[in-house]
Amino acid sequence: MFEIELARENHQLFKNDLKKNLVKQIKPYCEFTEIDRYLFSEGTHRQLYKKFGAHVIQNESGVLGTYFCVYAPHAQAVSVVGDFNEWNGQYHEMIGENGIWSLYVPKLNTLETYKYEITTASGTKILKADPYAFYAEQRPNTASVIYDIEGFKWTDDAWIEKRKQSNIFEQPLNIYELHLGSWRRHEGLVESESFHSYAEIMDDLINYVLEHSYTHIELMPMYEHPFDGSWGYQATGYYAASSRYGEPKDLMMLINKCHEAGIGVIMDWVPGHFCLDAHGLFEFDGQAVYEYPFPDAAISEWGTANFDLGKGEVRSFLISNALFWMKYYHIDGFRVDAVSNMIYWGGNQSRGENKGAIEFLRRLNTELFAEDEKILMIAEDSTSYPLVTAPVSVGGLGFSYKWNMGWMNDTLDYIELDNIYRPYHHNYITFAMAYAYSENFILPFSHDEVVHGKKSLVDKAPGDYWQKMAQFRLLCTYQMTLPGKKLNFMTNEIAQFHEWKDKEQVDWHLLKYPAHDASNRYIKDLNATYLNDAAFWELDHSFEGFEWIDVHNNEQSMFSYLRKAKDTDDFVVVVLNFKPISYNHYKIGVPMKGEYVEILNSDRDYYHGSNQYNGLPLVAQEGMIHGKPYYIDMTIPPYGAVILKYQPSLLKNEEVIEEEIVGL
Repeated sequence: MFEIELARENHQLFKNDLKKNLVKQIKPYCEFTEIDRYLFSEGTHRQLYKKFGAHVIQNESGVLGTYFCVYAPHAQAVSVVGDFNEWNGQYHEMIGENGIWSLYVPKLNTLETYKYEITTASGTKILKADPYAFYAEQRPNTASVIYDIEGFKWTDDAWIEKRKQSNIFEQPLNIYELHLGSWRRHEGLVESESFHSYAEIMDDLINYVLEHSYTHIELMPMYEHPFDGSWGYQATGYYAASSRYGEPKDLMMLINKCHEAGIGVIMDWVPGHFCLDAHGLFEFDGQAVYEYPFPDAAISEWGTANFDLGKGEVRSFLISNALFWMKYYHIDGFRVDAVSNMIYWGGNQSRGENKGAIEFLRRLNTELFAEDEKILMIAEDSTSYPLVTAPVSVGGLGFSYKWNMGWMNDTLDYIELDNIYRPYHHNYITFAMAYAYSENFILPFSHDEVVHGKKSLVDKAPGDYWQKMAQFRLLCTYQMTLPGKKLNFMTNEIAQFHEWKDKEQVDWHLLKYPAHDASNRYIKDLNATYLNDAAFWELDHSFEGFEWIDVHNNEQSMFSYLRKAKDTDDFVVVVLNFKPISYNHYKIGVPMKGEYVEILNSDRDYYHGSNQYNGLPLVAQEGMIHGKPYYIDMTIPPYGAVILKYQPSLLKNEEVIEEEIVGL
């Protein structure tokens, strides 16, 4: 008992030091005030990471010790255990008040492992990792690790300032989604040890993203999770960057370098559910603390536990978590997973709306935008729930963007059809524009589309090898030229035939083969074309940015449309042919007199196509075609996409110059 009394005495001395202001820097961590309690229970506490967890306390003389604080409202007793006390809870028993347990341990430094030994209401002792830990042991070990999260030297001021000045809705957004553990792997090592570290992968990843003209990367969940096969979607440590790839400050370094290179970083974030592993959040003190207290709502369809999003303490935990990643990791946005399963109970509309979860989402977005109005909040939502991207002030959920799952499903259903059946399903392509402006959409071809027997993107198309490759380029062009921001999962850009294999790296060897190397070149050029032409993104969310030229040609499975920038003379013509038939002297209506220059053709031999292209600029001729006063006579390749850029004719320029001279 002497050790327990000593711990209590140290804790009391520690409190006395606070009152005397002898150690001012520890005060923010150790005073859980009445205001803190109120905000915590109300669901509006924004900085719980400063109150809970393990905090290294130091002054000019060095480390003084570590302060621990944890929420366990149903516990009889809580102790801190670790290697430092031989995992014996009697040595460091915490002081509890209103379910909040705390303890100061002198001289306890960073990188020590620890857990909380919790005595439940029934008297059972359980060991739990710290929900607010900044670092954790590598799996299969499950302890938390004391870590000093402070002190990283950021050098991304130019990026932060640029982001502050930007209008996200009138800027290009081309996201490269990746799973860090399978983008590249060390060969010749066992699976669990073959990951590249944050530092090892950093330079290759940044150069690759820049070469392919992506504006952002989206990292699949980077917080701690016990099972590699969950891809991070079943977490135990929401505040701990995964130790698989290094220390937390190594991840900060990766993000900092991305920002220096002009690349934004979006984090995949899962506030809906968490795993049931014994050391995690589930039944944290022997009873429901983070999950719903009733079984039919507590367990999700994935066999995980659903967060009780109507509970104030859970809301504070999650909102503080998002703000933590923004503050300490400079995250530029969050892709919020499984929003449909939050909006409706179990994702099932027939079970009704989850009012508590809907209110949580509104509060989450309100708090995050109050902190940074340029943060990207992206909903992965497959429902038709209205106003997901409308402001909270007008009854919306307040997200910046929503994944357009309807467009994705219709498009992939269409591309999987044999070309003889496509004329009967023309609406699979045209229907998307009927609701394109009902939300702010991102058009995704994500990891979900290339796993679990769904086939890879290129393998979804029918036909032989050449035809699959041609339709792959066509499909990607359709995605990149339609209104809406873009997201593609790694492997798509090299036309990988295998589905994504999370236990292996991307099939980089395919780039040795001409067709795959050519497809990768096409994606590079397509992405660069998108990035460098305002017609593809400046009016993404306005009816003025898109106009059908021919929407009715189902017999030839042909689609043509205009994409426009704010400048009325700045537009492109996009022609898509989903049949394996080429056409010469095909007439396409255009709105203005002038020249139309082919800036991209998916059928060039350079891209492994049949090389049917339009060489010289196409001069518009008078004549009513497709309801337009002019037309161009062009070549349309098989399974091909053509992008033409409008340029005023030389004659028009001369007339303008002559008028200006006369005016002078």
